[in-house]
Amino acid sequence: MVSDHIVEADLSRRPFTLKGDSGQVYTADTLVIATGAKAKWLGLPSEEKFKGYGVSACATCDGFFYRGKDVVVIGGGNSAVEEALYLSQLASHVTIVHRRDSFRAEKILQERLFKAANVEVIWNHAIDEILGTDEPLGVTGVRLKSTVSGETREIATHGVFVAIGHQPATELFHEQVQLKENGYIATAPNSTVTNIPGVFAAGDVTDDIWRQAVTAAGMGCMAALEADRWLTLQVDDQAEARAAAE
Repeated sequence: MVSDHIVEADLSRRPFTLKGDSGQVYTADTLVIATGAKAKWLGLPSEEKFKGYGVSACATCDGFFYRGKDVVVIGGGNSAVEEALYLSQLASHVTIVHRRDSFRAEKILQERLFKAANVEVIWNHAIDEILGTDEPLGVTGVRLKSTVSGETREIATHGVFVAIGHQPATELFHEQVQLKENGYIATAPNSTVTNIPGVFAAGDVTDDIWRQAVTAAGMGCMAALEADRWLTLQVDDQAEARAAAE
């Protein structure tokens, strides 16, 4: 185990070369990329202030804290609708705030959402500010701003879930590893194999659907097994080549 932050990666030839911010250079015959994905945030100072104290980006992680309470979900894509559906089973009331007049989410998800009795949608509004108390630190509401008229209003809530998407941490590997259109690393079906022999990807850096700790752990196991198998095949191939040369 090495404690370092990788800032450069050269996957153009083997052994692969990685450089840490400590200045240390590492080489490897195989590489498992498991850099994860980060939730996108609104960028409000109040959002940063209340992270972990009423502001979250993961309903399955923190939803149980809001059982029987009111929550707000921000967003209009699949992530937002899925978060709202999950929270509707826990919270007493779920309000989705979307800056447009229609969702981008899949139709089947929208149909399920509109059938939920405890879910309300506020169209054409964005979050202007997250409101709360300093002692104890916690969220008490949000101030909304109309994207049409510019008017503002406040609604009370116990929790705010930001669901405007995720950004995979693939900056190190741009123009090296093949990426999907949404920026996640592309792998072979039912595998962690990438387009570069000896390079594997696991977890949220490639999983743009589930994004759960348990699925990431399973993919990590897959990647380790596939990397080990790949190394074994390389050793066997080299042994066969030497035998043929003799």
